[in-house]
Amino acid sequence: MTHADHAYGLHTVEGLIAANPEQVRQITVAAGRHDRRLASLIAAAESRGIAVHSLPGGELDRLLPGARHQGVIATLIPQPHESLREQDLAAFLAGLAVPPFLLVLDGIQDPHNLGACLRTADAAGVQAVIVPRDRAAGITPVVRKVACGAAETVPVFTVTNLARSLRALKEAGVWIFGASDDADRTLYDTDLRGPLALVLGGEGKGLRRLTRELCDYLVAIPMAGRVESLNVSVAAGVLLFEARRQRGG
Repeated sequence: MTHADHAYGLHTVEGLIAANPEQVRQITVAAGRHDRRLASLIAAAESRGIAVHSLPGGELDRLLPGARHQGVIATLIPQPHESLREQDLAAFLAGLAVPPFLLVLDGIQDPHNLGACLRTADAAGVQAVIVPRDRAAGITPVVRKVACGAAETVPVFTVTNLARSLRALKEAGVWIFGASDDADRTLYDTDLRGPLALVLGGEGKGLRRLTRELCDYLVAIPMAGRVESLNVSVAAGVLLFEARRQRGG
């Protein structure tokens, strides 16, 4: 992909410059802003050969309307892993040196939830995230902002047929565990140490019928209070870090 994309916010752009400077085409900063953190960011960009431009604050606002950009917007060249496809999955799995640890998101539509899930996946050591192409959020500037750099570090497979991808995972020896409030086993009673894909459903509806049927096991997060369920990004954190604990930290 060669079309430009954007990321914004001090923390997000700092992370991009540090981890993936080749992805940053240029940064645009608010003219007249001279705080130390922005000056450090500009110096880091210039030291890596990244062009730096300035615009009055109002013009910067118009670049990404509604974005809380904190005075900095990066124009990006998307990296190849952002367009990983279903047919790339087998080669990716074959190239892993350790058992797969994957997150599958079945139709998350809120970009804030997707960004939070990517951030958690990165923190938990997930090797890749799999999402459907249709009826789901894509990697937008809002997702990048919420993910705090994880949208650039975690490979995201965008697949046209999620059921087919789940079958491919099963054929590769990956166990599929779906999160469901009505599962007959809890997360803490389940062995999550082997080749693993954790599947979470979209907001409100949870796992789709076919996705649910393709899971080897369903697991529930035990709830001690009066609420019946957790936000999907919170649930992702609980599930992924229990798996991380079992897998050795």
